[in-house]
Amino acid sequence: MEPQDDKELWDVLGRLPEPTLSPFFARNVLRRIRQGPSHLQRVRHWFGVRKLIGGSAVATVVIGLALVAHHPSPRTAFSSDLDIVAKVDPQDYDVVADLDELIAWDENSVWE
Repeated sequence: MEPQDDKELWDVLGRLPEPTLSPFFARNVLRRIRQGPSHLQRVRHWFGVRKLIGGSAVATVVIGLALVAHHPSPRTAFSSDLDIVAKVDPQDYDVVADLDELIAWDENSVWE
């Protein structure tokens, strides 16, 4: 901002006294820096009770969602599935038994 832009403002600023610093300003600043919180106090501040409770709650929700997303729901047998097995010829029971074992193995497969 140039003095020509706002003459009244510069007149007011010209009447204000210059700020003066204490002769001990540098010493006081260094003392305040040295009196700052210790490393242990800073760590306690970061790991306060409120932050630990909030972090634990978020972690619990994330783990729960991961377990629900990766755990398949139990499959219920429908009445139509039972009717199909009842209509199988007696000579095909071995094939049906093998298919049941294959389905059970596939449901318990680690590779899913």
